Amino acid sequence: MKKWLALLFGLYAGVAFSGLESISNQDAISGLKAALEKGTQTAVASLGRTDGFFGNANVKIPLPESARRAERVMRSVGMGKYADELILTMNRAAEAAVPEAKALFVDSIKKMSVQDAKGILGGGNTAGTEYFKRTTSEQLRAKFLPIVQKATKKVKLAETYNQYAQQGASFGLVKKEDANLDAYVTQKALDGLFFMIAEEEKKIRQDPVKAGSDILKRVFGALK
Repeated sequence: MKKWLALLFGLYAGVAFSGLESISNQDAISGLKAALEKGTQTAVASLGRTDGFFGNANVKIPLPESARRAERVMRSVGMGKYADELILTMNRAAEAAVPEAKALFVDSIKKMSVQDAKGILGGGNTAGTEYFKRTTSEQLRAKFLPIVQKATKKVKLAETYNQYAQQGASFGLVKKEDANLDAYVTQKALDGLFFMIAEEEKKIRQDPVKAGSDILKRVFGALK
């Protein structure tokens, strides 16, 4: 079975890269970088605006799982507006943080090695997104967190949540990753951003003609 899988992978790789023979290495890498830059810029522009998160069901940030029971109780006694305020604040914080990603993505693309580029070109539909996760996640987290903290600080319920959630986490009643609201929102902002980048990358790979760039058409058209 392993031999058959290796054979199939080798055949696929050969077919995929044979289409690139007429394109120089430099053109192929330039095309890849153009695709990644286009995908990241589109994702950042889509999310880094009013309702970028809040108005998109795929990435909208809900209250942490551990707070949803309390949310239901609040809504049942006519205090739903406080939960709504916190949910809106979390999403607005993510929307405010995302534009910080643009410069980090540009820098990551500039530093991409030839080996990185080859891995992305021969990888799956979201290989470029996985590259960004590896090279930018911690820097993005450091950039996003202060912006999120500034936003949630204005909402009293956020402080109350942190106090109770941290106590709950110490007894194993609340997931560690959900015990701090700012850390939770920051992670959700990253998840949403990478989700949107992956969606953009898939679109470009599947339909390079629609992407509108000649070099993208040549590189990804050759790989199809």
